[in-house]
Amino acid sequence: MRGALITVRCGCGQTAYLSYGEKWKCPECDERWNTGQIPADEYWGIMREQRRYRLVAMGVAFVIAVAGIALSVLMGSQFLVPACLIMAFWFLLFMPYWRRRTRSRARNLPVWDLRAE
Repeated sequence: MRGALITVRCGCGQTAYLSYGEKWKCPECDERWNTGQIPADEYWGIMREQRRYRLVAMGVAFVIAVAGIALSVLMGSQFLVPACLIMAFWFLLFMPYWRRRTRSRARNLPVWDLRAE
């Protein structure tokens, strides 16, 4: 699994987006930064958690799609009203809840203070 990019801000104001374990040399002040200073278990734990959030949304969408296809085959055009209710559940209830939860977690992620090497 490939991890998310890490934002590294140098004291001189330069910013770089690096993969975990990547090293970067600031072009302005020549300081070196190493994202390998971040604890691996914390970083990969966050990546697993974010993947789990995405899989939950995809799983619920898959279950709704399978149920919708089965019901449309069984009920034909009578499935129009339940289909609208299912879509309303998805767009008005589940996805706003999922987005709030995911964004809340993203805002509360740890901030690591790297030391220039």
